[in-house]
Amino acid sequence: MSLEQMAKDMQNCTRCGLANGRTNLVFGVGNPKATLMIIGEGPGQDEDKQGLPFVGRAGQLLDRILAAIDLTREEVYIANVVKCRPPNNRVPTREEAKACLPYLYRQIELVQAKIIVLLGNTALQNLISPAATITRTRGQWLESKSGIKIIASFHPAAVLRDPQKRRPVWEDFQMVREEYRRLMSNS
Repeated sequence: MSLEQMAKDMQNCTRCGLANGRTNLVFGVGNPKATLMIIGEGPGQDEDKQGLPFVGRAGQLLDRILAAIDLTREEVYIANVVKCRPPNNRVPTREEAKACLPYLYRQIELVQAKIIVLLGNTALQNLISPAATITRTRGQWLESKSGIKIIASFHPAAVLRDPQKRRPVWEDFQMVREEYRRLMSNS
């Protein structure tokens, strides 16, 4: 199955209550064979309207972060833990995330990225450990059983709320750039 087919198949998904309030399912976007995959929490209002991840203010900041490490959103693959907007942009519940995780795991499998950046606690706790916290885990490389290099960083929305998080995010993405360049020079 391709990412396109998977996105089509999911259009009528009702695995959790989030489906009831969505305007558009927000599947994912970018290079289907990307070396770098970015995973966030879930769609906000702008994303729900457009059906694309990271298109609001946090997405604009993400685009600037990517540009700072010489990448564009077209070169990476961007997805979220949940594919439908939680009401009032609240954090998705564990049950809502669990309903979407099989889709996210399949996206990860299809893209076959070598590096995954987890943005924020929701992505970190649903993909690494419910006990993990972004403040303790960010800036450290982890590795999946299949050899994918994983790093967590603050979500761009958190940076917009707290500018003191800019420096740590910059440091994290410098690490991503170095690993990305290393992988690209070896391929």
